[in-house]
Amino acid sequence: MTDSLMGSAGGARRPARRIGLAVALVSALALLCCGGGVGSYFLTDDTDAGNDLFSNAFGCGEAGVVDASKRLPSVGTYGETQIRNAAVIVNVGAEMKVPFRGWVIAIATAMQESTLSNLPHLGARNDHDSVGLFQQRPSQGWGSAQQLQDPKYASRKFYEKLLTIDGWQQMALTDAAQRVQVSAYPDAYAKHEPIATQIVNLLTGGAARAAGNSTSARCAASGEVAASGWTVPVRALIVSGFRTAHRPGHDGVDLGAGRHTPIRAAAAGQVITSRCDVDPSGRLCNRDGSPSTPGCGWYVKIRHAGNFVTMYCHMIVRPKVTVGQMVAAGQEIGLVGTSGRSSGPHLHFEVFDSGKGDKVDPVAFMHEKGAPLGGKP
Repeated sequence: MTDSLMGSAGGARRPARRIGLAVALVSALALLCCGGGVGSYFLTDDTDAGNDLFSNAFGCGEAGVVDASKRLPSVGTYGETQIRNAAVIVNVGAEMKVPFRGWVIAIATAMQESTLSNLPHLGARNDHDSVGLFQQRPSQGWGSAQQLQDPKYASRKFYEKLLTIDGWQQMALTDAAQRVQVSAYPDAYAKHEPIATQIVNLLTGGAARAAGNSTSARCAASGEVAASGWTVPVRALIVSGFRTAHRPGHDGVDLGAGRHTPIRAAAAGQVITSRCDVDPSGRLCNRDGSPSTPGCGWYVKIRHAGNFVTMYCHMIVRPKVTVGQMVAAGQEIGLVGTSGRSSGPHLHFEVFDSGKGDKVDPVAFMHEKGAPLGGKP
């Protein structure tokens, strides 16, 4: 925590609560993108303008307005009151025309700061004079204590600060949140990103799968980052699927991109592997492989928020990133090639889900993130 203007005491002294990853979502949300039929849980307000926006905004996920009297579902450890606060955060973001990514960042921040609870002054347990959903401090210029306990006012102040940060949409969520909050625990926000994304999708019928802004939505195209923070590594046809009957040991998908096509990080994260997997010198990877050549050739692994790991195989030359490097979603990390066990240029792409302790189908995973694989370049 710092005492700079607009700094929040948020995560400074209150220990972060562990949030379970089990989330109760309606089954229809499992693989929706650019379609819907799932009602949204936006709170209605006094104006019709916002409701018109909610009805028409989403090309990725079908939005509709649910009466404010409707009972809202719990999500994991978050009860109806907390989800209602999340809906307020989303509504304010929509009214301000904040791009969808901002809604995910704001909810994840409030999860860390207050567990989505509109906290009063907590007396001896209080972190300085912090109050409200975002634990903003009256003494640091955010507003009066009374104002900051109005979830709409607090949300608006958060977004106003976020929108002043250059490049916030390309940042890792934890970096963008920290630039607003100035917390003593800058890495604490990242762990909330997966559930914040799920909450936004549940409330809006899929806005966290959208790219664009709150008035024009679409699934992320090549090079675009969805509100979930994910993007396609390459835009190319799927030429071999995940664990098919013909290849049950094929733990990823093959994307048939041409030689030298840029490969992009599917989400922000930290590089944990960048090497030739059969020769530390790289000599054996600096040439085309074959079906009898062992290994992945030149390849990269990246660890992301939620402890997901993505892997990118068969690069043509040494990757453009190094171990320990932090990368942004969509950042170029290498070039498509055919090194290692490969019969032609393509990207082999894998996703490891630590919650399941196994590789998962990248097609289903990326579809849910709003960055569907496949399609022509």
